Amino acid sequence: MDKIVLITGGSRGIGAAAALLAAQRGWAVAINYLRHAEAANGVVRQIEAAGGRAIAVQADVAVEADVVTLFETVDHRLGRLTALVNNAGVVDRPARVDEMHGERLRRMFSINVLGAFYCVREAVLRMSTRHGGAGGSIVNVSSIAARLGAPHQYVDYAASKGALDTLTIGLAHEVGGEGIRVNAVRPGLIDTDIHASGGLPHRVRDLAGQVPMGRGGTPEEVAEAIVWLMSDAASYTSATLMDIAGGR
Repeated sequence: MDKIVLITGGSRGIGAAAALLAAQRGWAVAINYLRHAEAANGVVRQIEAAGGRAIAVQADVAVEADVVTLFETVDHRLGRLTALVNNAGVVDRPARVDEMHGERLRRMFSINVLGAFYCVREAVLRMSTRHGGAGGSIVNVSSIAARLGAPHQYVDYAASKGALDTLTIGLAHEVGGEGIRVNAVRPGLIDTDIHASGGLPHRVRDLAGQVPMGRGGTPEEVAEAIVWLMSDAASYTSATLMDIAGGR
């Protein structure tokens, strides 16, 4: 059976690193993106240049109809999904909870939580033996913030990732008997563009001293954990929240 993975938010950062590594390990890869078409197509070109199969598909995971179309596109162009990496997510500018307005909160939870639910629903409909599937693996990209709370900066982001952790555990128990493993990685300080989008481009450098290992991590280090969890090497691993945070 072909190994086919969909990676949401796969054009840059952790998603792109996971896409490239998965392709090296023999996976056909669907790279979802929202705005960065050229970056997504660049990842596709790298995979194809190395002899792999990849497609880029635009969709907003916060829009249910977009997610349905995204999965149907993967069905038609690559085949029946065997893994999902729920990586799409956003952060906002640092703020206290008493400064957060409804628009910010709706955006945060629409993308980070509702989007994840839409995607796992569609994945289960394709992977579950209950629905005629052959099983598969779901890896949710959470954050160490779910455990630390991100006070004075991103409590809303941390809360959205806490919801993702609960989704991981509950779904793993729900579909474990249907051939689907569900796990999450919880990255710590990782050197990606998400910090700049939240107004703190030097956040990894500034907070590296708080990490027992004394440095930030790389997208490639997180990708190794994601692709391992997707693989048969993790065949008895489910309902696991794996911290990739340098000991923090």
